[in-house]
Amino acid sequence: MKKRRLLILCTISTFIVLMSCNKDFLDTKPLDKVSSNATWSDGALSEAFVFNVYSFLGYGGFEEESLASVTDEAMFTHAGRGINVINEGTLSETTTGNNRIIPQWDELFLAIRQANVAIKELPEATFDDDDLKNRLLGEAHFLRAFYFHQVVRYYGGAPIIDRPYELDEDYAVSRNTYAENVDFMISDLDMAASLLDGKPQTPGRANQLSALALKSRILLYAASDLRDGPTASANSTAHSSYANLELVAYTTGDRTARWNAAKAAAKAVLDATTGYKLDLTAPVSAEEGQMNYMSIALGGGSSVGDAAARAELLFERTHTPLFTRESNWPLGGIHQGINNGPNGYHNWAGNTPIQLLVDDYEMMDGSTFDWNNPAHAADPYANRDPRLYATVLYDGAPWKPRPSDVVSIDPVDQIQTGAYDDGAGGVVNGVDTRKSPVEDWNGSRTGYYVRKFIDPDPGVVDNQSSAQVIPWPFIRYTEVALNYIEASIETGDEGEAINWLNKIRFRVGLPAVTDSGDALRDRYRNERRVELAYEEHRYHDARRWMIAPTTLGRGIKIIIPEATLKAGASPRVPYVHDKTVYDYSYAPIDNTEIETRTWVDKMYFMPISRDELNRNEQLVQNPGYN
Repeated sequence: MKKRRLLILCTISTFIVLMSCNKDFLDTKPLDKVSSNATWSDGALSEAFVFNVYSFLGYGGFEEESLASVTDEAMFTHAGRGINVINEGTLSETTTGNNRIIPQWDELFLAIRQANVAIKELPEATFDDDDLKNRLLGEAHFLRAFYFHQVVRYYGGAPIIDRPYELDEDYAVSRNTYAENVDFMISDLDMAASLLDGKPQTPGRANQLSALALKSRILLYAASDLRDGPTASANSTAHSSYANLELVAYTTGDRTARWNAAKAAAKAVLDATTGYKLDLTAPVSAEEGQMNYMSIALGGGSSVGDAAARAELLFERTHTPLFTRESNWPLGGIHQGINNGPNGYHNWAGNTPIQLLVDDYEMMDGSTFDWNNPAHAADPYANRDPRLYATVLYDGAPWKPRPSDVVSIDPVDQIQTGAYDDGAGGVVNGVDTRKSPVEDWNGSRTGYYVRKFIDPDPGVVDNQSSAQVIPWPFIRYTEVALNYIEASIETGDEGEAINWLNKIRFRVGLPAVTDSGDALRDRYRNERRVELAYEEHRYHDARRWMIAPTTLGRGIKIIIPEATLKAGASPRVPYVHDKTVYDYSYAPIDNTEIETRTWVDKMYFMPISRDELNRNEQLVQNPGYN
């Protein structure tokens, strides 16, 4: 569906430009020449062309199906969406899975072609505004690098196409090495940073910081285990038997130098600007920590939270005329609530958190949550990392006012994902479960719902045709800070790593850490996991660290809380979460209703589809798919 929308958008955009540029509808001049002459002689039309290149970003990470659901963050509730083939390792050249979750090779190269057109034409554009010309050219270089980085991180080394091909050219071209792709992307970003120096920072548009931040990410990935040929081969049977390892990893060069380059790139961003509340010297309160994190997730797009948290956003998908208004309701960013909210609010429970994610949030004192600890097991949602409460809706959690037809079932607006003693030998099933009297087919299968990125403003009713305007964070400041921490650890600069790690922890109310060695690396990785949850990082992080077999390959664990009446107590009618009336018990259980997760080493990269291989016989397939 995404592919079709993009192709239609490009066709319509081209047609509009052609019509607007052709003063005489019966003029017999070649339309491509008329369009080109008019577009690049007019600043507004040139800007419109570049805006169309942005449109390939789609809804960012706010598609109905989320990348989180092909990781150990979430499970997608509804069957038949091509998600199971990714999580079960049955991907192939002909079975490539859900094309809304994974950016598709052909769509990305269509976007790259559009960027190439702009990069070719803008230097010779004849409109009289050099500042605009340089800005658009800088944005085009950034966008080309961004789309290449999407190809490379999902598929490995790509053919480096740096100009628009003509109709009579041979399109068969071989893949460039991973190293060549990195160099090409960094060159584009250096050019973008130079051209965008001093240009305005407009929400939704690339700026100099966007370019520097993307450079940080690309260089961090380049230094990681998955991209070091010897390390990758030692940890993956698919890599060790692959004859073209240079397409997906470095096979020569100095890995320490790559880590140092990643560190320097991240530090350049940290020095150039500031994020949100990262200057604290001690932890804030738990309440303030939750509000800080919620404000970051809302990105200034809600009446709730601190609008100053917009400072975190270095490149975002916003809701402005820059992007085509979402007309394919109810997909997309403005419908994050209906896509993922509880069925007891007439929403669809799309990408629900799984127990494995919930378990990885620390206790408030910085210790690890442990089901073998009786106090933890008896009350698993008490005294946890405040980010948990801003990210996950769990049984008993407060939420928005219920719809009028559900108020009689839940008059106090609490999430109900359990089974509750009715006092007569039976149970009352929570209104947000799959045994609910309200749209049970849309109930969570995991016992949780995602809260992050859903506007908590009571006035924003999720199941309406026009809802929230929360921006999608393609890149934010704290990601770059985490990049810097990782590179500092890997280069032996643990003091600097701890300094920045504690800045992030203080902001959410957690205590300082003093770990070192492997313990520091593990602490950092968990910190990155929970800080960037649902932001499309876990998929790539688990792979580049090559920990996917023991993380993404785990089965799904869920929870169904049970409430038993205390001796002599009478049930609350209608049911209300009440620890003075009920004893609550929690026991994680396995769930294999839709998919049985496993790990196969070929899944470190997506397969290039058979259609693409047929179109370009010089393409070499990724490791493990032949």
